[in-house]
Amino acid sequence: MQSIRNIAILAHVDAGKTTLSERILFTAGEVRRPGDVEDGLATMDYLPEERERGITIEAGVAHFEWRNIWFNFIDTPGHVDFGAEVDMALSSVEGAILIVSAADGVETQTLSAWKKLRKKGIRTLIFINKLDNPDFSLDETLIAIEEHLGARPLLLSVPEYAQINGSGRIVSELDVISGTRLVQVDGKEEAEKLSAADPAIAKLQSAYAEAVEAASEFDDEILSYAVEGEKVPPKMLIRGLAELSSSDKYVLCYAGSAKENFGVRSLMTGLSFFLPPPPKFPANCLGEVVRLRHFSDMDEIALFRSMANVPSEKFPDGFEFFRLKASSLDPVQKIVSGDIYALRSPKPLSLGTRLSLKGNVLKNSETSPDEYDPLLQTHVECVRAEDYVSVEKSLQLLCRMDPSVRITPHPEAGFWVLHTVGEVQLEVVIERLKREFGCDVRAGSPEVMWQERLGEKLCPVENSFQAGPFKVELSLSVSPLPESEKDVRLAGDFLEEAPREILAGIRSALLESAEVGFSGKGPLVGVEFEVGHFDCEGSVPIPMIKKACSDAVIKLIHASDVVLYEPYMELSLECPAEHAGMLSGDIQSRGGKIVEVGGDGIMHSFKAELPLRNLFGYATAVRSGCKGRAQYSIRLLGYRKHNI
Repeated sequence: MQSIRNIAILAHVDAGKTTLSERILFTAGEVRRPGDVEDGLATMDYLPEERERGITIEAGVAHFEWRNIWFNFIDTPGHVDFGAEVDMALSSVEGAILIVSAADGVETQTLSAWKKLRKKGIRTLIFINKLDNPDFSLDETLIAIEEHLGARPLLLSVPEYAQINGSGRIVSELDVISGTRLVQVDGKEEAEKLSAADPAIAKLQSAYAEAVEAASEFDDEILSYAVEGEKVPPKMLIRGLAELSSSDKYVLCYAGSAKENFGVRSLMTGLSFFLPPPPKFPANCLGEVVRLRHFSDMDEIALFRSMANVPSEKFPDGFEFFRLKASSLDPVQKIVSGDIYALRSPKPLSLGTRLSLKGNVLKNSETSPDEYDPLLQTHVECVRAEDYVSVEKSLQLLCRMDPSVRITPHPEAGFWVLHTVGEVQLEVVIERLKREFGCDVRAGSPEVMWQERLGEKLCPVENSFQAGPFKVELSLSVSPLPESEKDVRLAGDFLEEAPREILAGIRSALLESAEVGFSGKGPLVGVEFEVGHFDCEGSVPIPMIKKACSDAVIKLIHASDVVLYEPYMELSLECPAEHAGMLSGDIQSRGGKIVEVGGDGIMHSFKAELPLRNLFGYATAVRSGCKGRAQYSIRLLGYRKHNI
């Protein structure tokens, strides 16, 4: 059976991630010509929103063969608004490529991706990109990798330059393990042997010796050869480097230019040598849902990681499996353990759901939506009242597809509050609602989603609700939790005796009330509700219990009882030195505090802390002020008390 490798590709925005993906598919023969992000022709970026913005939004999936190995290749988003997409992609892979731009070094999203990969134990190779410009230093990038990532880089491919029309151009690549020079033929790299007099031999020998020295720390036979002064054969070195690549001490690196297609072939060979196959799975599992997508002609499709070898005649009833390449689907007649397919199921599925061989749910996702903090909220309403049901269904599917998107429905008023991580994600959701789902909606201006906390404990209130023969009575009080906690808890002596369905109704009502909040700026967090007593007559319907609890919360908590906390962000900015004064002044005018300054006289860098509400329109201000020559990223620092 053919060996399988599942890999993801990650990078900071504009590091060349999608470009490298396209060159890999081209080198493997999967596409006739590589698509360019700049032209909106990238194979992996199939959504119109991706082509318009030149960024990856949904984790694209493609397949290719290399050295008789079947690769499932997932191109993940680099924009911070789509971090949940990255996490979903990483749940289905054992290996990864992390791109570091030689133009910008190790950036904030590079470091974030590296930490995620290390935390999940995903073996990673680094591709140092954008070396087609000889002004960008490979050595400085290697130093930055060791300094920021905490792993020693071991270089396995080296670009070569020549003067062409008065400027330095990358013209070939030296592959360290094979000892060959890779030159381009019809746009693809082909290997050629070096003559004995070639000056590049000394550089290759030095790099090979460095690789042997590093691998000898992990392989006793290589160490023995090195001590005896014998040449270590390439196959033995590959074995040692495979052990090395699973450690935290080293990271294998390849250098080149994705745009010019140099270094790509060596990287692909490294993928086949150094990344592990899928693990063994439990015998009773069919597989696991790792993504959800919407296809206009087929409705909902799940990206599904198979955990069993199953022919089509034994597929669960109503299940259909496909090969997925960007937006195209091709039916398959069998599924293979460890491989990734598209699944059309007769019943709705959820992210993280694991299915049995008969198609039944074995377990649901252990991922909590609290891992993704939505920072913006926007009112969304139907243009036509009769579209309410279809818009509600579409919004719910978008939330299931991306756990960082959430909605709070207000059916009595005919609108929803849409919660998103950032402005780009919000724009994309609204555009997809209109284009992909055919929903005619209006969206208000985005507002920052704050958090509410109680200033002090509130004394109990009594509430009763009666409808016909049914009556509910309860008393309710609430206390603040420490600022380090944001849970909404339920306490009370009756909890041990209450029937499960009644308890679920009470808990649901309190959570929903807290989610809406009391000032209109965000949810109430970090509180403990206590039910003093609870009585109900007859077989009270659960909606009545929820109504009684919700009314009690309204009587108990008022806007004047809550203290507002607003999100503060860390802004990391790099710009040409001549623009530093203008940009630092702009940061301070937005209420920001600059906490770190750096630079080398040519490029200047800042780190600043400021409220998210003051960052609206910042992207436009930076672009216009620096003519597109500055880069920045933001991340959530936490919530701080708002002093009016």
